[in-house]
Amino acid sequence: FYTSVHHATNIGRQFRPDNPLLPNYKWVPIGYHGRSSSIAVSPQAFHRPRGQVKAPDAEAPTLAPSRRLDIELELGIFVGPGNALGDAIPVAEAESHVFGIVLLNDWSARDIQAWEYQPLGPFLAKNFASTISPWVVTLEALAPYRVPFERPATDPQPLPYLDDPANRAQGAFDIRLSIGWQTPRMREQGMADHVVAQTSYRHAYWTVAQMVAHHTVNGCNLQPGDLLGTGTLSGPTLEQAAAVIELTLGGKQPLSLPGGEQRTYLEDGDTVVLRGWCEAPGAARIGFGECRGTVLPARG
Repeated sequence: FYTSVHHATNIGRQFRPDNPLLPNYKWVPIGYHGRSSSIAVSPQAFHRPRGQVKAPDAEAPTLAPSRRLDIELELGIFVGPGNALGDAIPVAEAESHVFGIVLLNDWSARDIQAWEYQPLGPFLAKNFASTISPWVVTLEALAPYRVPFERPATDPQPLPYLDDPANRAQGAFDIRLSIGWQTPRMREQGMADHVVAQTSYRHAYWTVAQMVAHHTVNGCNLQPGDLLGTGTLSGPTLEQAAAVIELTLGGKQPLSLPGGEQRTYLEDGDTVVLRGWCEAPGAARIGFGECRGTVLPARG
């Protein structure tokens, strides 16, 4: 899915400065289908992907390793009980079909994506690897950290099949999220990963229940173990951006790391560590474990 309006706007602004957010975004939970074969449990190491890339001034594309390798800080929603083909899951019952939540890094090759994504969306740009954290945190465990689902009054309000009083009252979760970055030099010097961004799932434009309800409203049957990705969970400020393409403004503003190193995108040997946790007065702090991945050099 694509549930962060801030991420959608930031990315849209880079490609469509005059019209960054397309009109359907505030009406329908945008999503597309994927694959499960290349999802791995943290820690994961994977080779830099190759695919077709085309420079703006080139006459034809070439097959090459991605040079604009990125992350996407997301959450993964594991389905518990499914639904029969043809039966929709009402939004009021949607959470009873969810087993729990994990951290999800949906690694993305932005240069491959830029060439292939129109008109249908990314393919080789995303299917090479996705990493999930090892612990599934149930909705029961997350109950103390629920917060109201809020939307600006001037925005379109959800259609009836996406609306429910309980979802409005406590359908969102304040799950704190962070991105840590460690270069090979930092690792050799015994330095821990450096946090480059922090945000919260409470900023998402659509809730868990709404994603499940929308996915099944046409009769699509979910099955136990199906995994739904929230999409990149950027917050409202640059410091809360959940992808490198946002943090660096498309590579124009490099990230500064300890020891004087800079990055515009991921380089070989870099490790990214996603973390998630919840804390609130009177409730125990809970964590999701690490979602750790390392980029290996491309294969020939």
